[in-house]
Amino acid sequence: MLVLGCVLLLGSCRKNPEVITLSYANFPPDSTFPCVQMERWKQEVETRSGGRIKVNTFPGGTLLGAKDIFDGVVAGTADIGNFAMSYQPGRFPVSEAIDLPHFFANSQTASRILAEMLAKFKPDEFREVKVLTAFTCPPGVVMSSQPAATVADLQGLSLRSSGTLLEPMKLLGSIPVAMPQSEVPDALQKGLIKGIVSSAEVLKDMNYAKYCKSVLLANLPVTSFAVVMNQKKYDSLPDDLKAILDELYYEQSKWTAEYVDQHVENSLAWARDEQQVQTATLSSEVTAALKTTLEPIFSAYREKLQGRNIDAQALLDFISSHPAMQE
Repeated sequence: MLVLGCVLLLGSCRKNPEVITLSYANFPPDSTFPCVQMERWKQEVETRSGGRIKVNTFPGGTLLGAKDIFDGVVAGTADIGNFAMSYQPGRFPVSEAIDLPHFFANSQTASRILAEMLAKFKPDEFREVKVLTAFTCPPGVVMSSQPAATVADLQGLSLRSSGTLLEPMKLLGSIPVAMPQSEVPDALQKGLIKGIVSSAEVLKDMNYAKYCKSVLLANLPVTSFAVVMNQKKYDSLPDDLKAILDELYYEQSKWTAEYVDQHVENSLAWARDEQQVQTATLSSEVTAALKTTLEPIFSAYREKLQGRNIDAQALLDFISSHPAMQE
């Protein structure tokens, strides 16, 4: 009986392996695409691991703030975190190459190139963590309370701009205004700003279509994101569980980009149909001219990386020659 009891006990242990619980920090509200992708990743990992991994998610900065996530993951405050590299200028110089004005057609193009670039160049900026996936927001658009169908219409226009969009908007002749997202609706109503430069899903998500009836689809710079994991925590996982996380690297990047691009299309359709928003695009000739106008941003990037043992031109060539840029 004693032997039988031990055998049954061992069998029970094999059937019920230890559950590994991981914490995942994120900074935007739970309805935004970085958090939607987080929940999708959680579900995939828990399902593919057969319940051996459980992921507790923390959206909206409830565990770590936007600028604290990377260091918090390194320190082990969170096992995993999603953050935007541009929130800490100069700290992620290789990733910043994606955030330059390449005029990406959509997030799918930019995210694919970003994920492949990080895998190929293995930048030192991520040496303390394991990169689980990477993606970008959709290209920026100009949302204005007055007609803005051409680049000339942007001259002298006060537009809420932030991060990767500040310098391009200056060079395009607008007046970038820094302000928290929460203050934008009131500023638009009072005429303190004439519009906002951001990816287009906010037309619906933030109801900016109520105030901005003109949208210029200019394919302005994206913002890059990475999901990183504490290296020691990753190293402690069994090989089969590591493989599950590894196989999601490109898949999650692709899923996220497709999701947010579709969300943009849905938001634009809603804005046109329900809010009578007018949209305009730039011709290929105008876009080519804008690339020349914005060349100083690329020159500054090359100069900034001199002496840092990073080949800026190799990064820029990788992006410009990538097959996705021609699709």
